[in-house]
Amino acid sequence: MKLRGTLGGMNLLLEPGDTAASVAQALELRAELLAVNVTLEVGGDTDPAALEVALEAVRAAGGTPGRVRAPRVTVAAPSAEQEEGSARTVILPHGVRAGFRGEYRGSVVILGDVNPGAEIVAGGDVIVMGALRGVVHAGFGGHADAIVWARPISSAQIRIGDAVARTPEGSSLSTMRKLDGHEGAEMARLQGGTIVIEAHR
Repeated sequence: MKLRGTLGGMNLLLEPGDTAASVAQALELRAELLAVNVTLEVGGDTDPAALEVALEAVRAAGGTPGRVRAPRVTVAAPSAEQEEGSARTVILPHGVRAGFRGEYRGSVVILGDVNPGAEIVAGGDVIVMGALRGVVHAGFGGHADAIVWARPISSAQIRIGDAVARTPEGSSLSTMRKLDGHEGAEMARLQGGTIVIEAHR
């Protein structure tokens, strides 16, 4: 694991061999450095649990998880059997198409687009490296501090915790509040009971 400062905050690189325990221990000693925007990089065959611990550490320190970058090589997702019994972060090494429905106990990182007609339900955060056009529910089970991050968010429906925002037919995301008309990376979170989408660079 490597942590270094950047112009926009901090950059945290998770490397093959990093474990949830080793990352937790290292970040505990540097918690004061995490209270900023933190870009996460996943290097090679990283343990998804290490990514989950890093996300939790950033948020516990009062920081904001920024972009999650991954190499072009794929990171294998756990099997359905493993996934069912754990709340680990799952990394899908591809986008998802119409008709796909995925349920995850922890967070999920999707290395591609979520297309219209696909549905993702996660107990933690939903991070999409491409465009989000399908339906997502982050923080399933009432976890209101979960986030949705994508490039951009163009979904017909987003849920975070117990809140839901839908796009009325033939219109834009009018039940969500977009803070500026930005079309790049965006993050959705709950703010005063409303799902707010803001530009995230």
